[in-house]
Amino acid sequence: MTKPIAVVILNWNGAKLLPEFLPAVTANTDSSIADIIVADNGSTDDSLSILKSMFPEVTVMELGQNYGFAEGYNIAVGKLPHKYTVLLNSDVAPAAGWLGPLHSYMESHPDTGACQPKILSYRRPEQFEYAGACGGYLDKNGYPYCRGRLFAVSEPDHGQYDTVASIFWASGAALMIRTELYVRLGGLDAGFFAHMEEIDLCWRVKLAGYDIMALPESRVYHLGGGTLPASDPRKTYLNFRNNLLLLYKNLPDKSRTRRLIVRRLYDTLAWGMFLLKFEFGNAGAVLKAHRDFRRMKGAYTEFPDIDLLPKRPNIIIQYYLLGRHRFSQIKR
Repeated sequence: MTKPIAVVILNWNGAKLLPEFLPAVTANTDSSIADIIVADNGSTDDSLSILKSMFPEVTVMELGQNYGFAEGYNIAVGKLPHKYTVLLNSDVAPAAGWLGPLHSYMESHPDTGACQPKILSYRRPEQFEYAGACGGYLDKNGYPYCRGRLFAVSEPDHGQYDTVASIFWASGAALMIRTELYVRLGGLDAGFFAHMEEIDLCWRVKLAGYDIMALPESRVYHLGGGTLPASDPRKTYLNFRNNLLLLYKNLPDKSRTRRLIVRRLYDTLAWGMFLLKFEFGNAGAVLKAHRDFRRMKGAYTEFPDIDLLPKRPNIIIQYYLLGRHRFSQIKR
């Protein structure tokens, strides 16, 4: 009989990460309700031999080549018979009992399409982790922020966000979603390759009429930066390009042009700041992101009728001009 949940970890050359993080996954995941599946993205290191020798209880799905984060998950999830799928990063260590609250909530709330746990830092477990913290939002210009994290500032966790909350997006570091819904919506956008593809998916989940929730009773610990450090120009490029694509494809005709003009002005400001700090690689990444956005946007021809972006806040103004660095200080 098929278990209700597939916990899917996408791996690419993770020979150093698997022995450190997979023991917590196997020890703290209830095997009566979930299968643990490692989808290997064509690793060329010792990942497969490590999985075979150290984790025989884990199912290995060999994809044969590196499809990137988005398409790798799409291929893996498309093969699953489970009712729910958890996308779990390879550098995440779940706490004991982490899966039960997610499963119970989804079972009792059929109008919820996806959810996430509280995500804490693996190295500094007393504070929230950058990638998702305690649930994600977008501001009026499409900038992502979280309960517990605004831009580079991650808050200490004092239980201040230990309430169930409706959110705009759940982090791809640990995201539970209804498998049928994931497949019906087309999964993660492979054109993004990596970064913000989960925000795009969650936007489509909300457009389909489902809610997305943060459930802090469930906890996981995320290392973060496992593939690209925050200062890497490649990461800058993907974040700027994908954020423009995110807005372009998910905004209706009536508001798309206006909102993108504003975002381009802010991106020009960011480009200038990179130059002033002599970060020429990142400055070039912003220009390349805009150039490739113009080239790629033609692939999107169907747009929603509803603008889900809020009318406030403006995170740039509140964070940089008003000095509000905590989620609780943001005027929403």
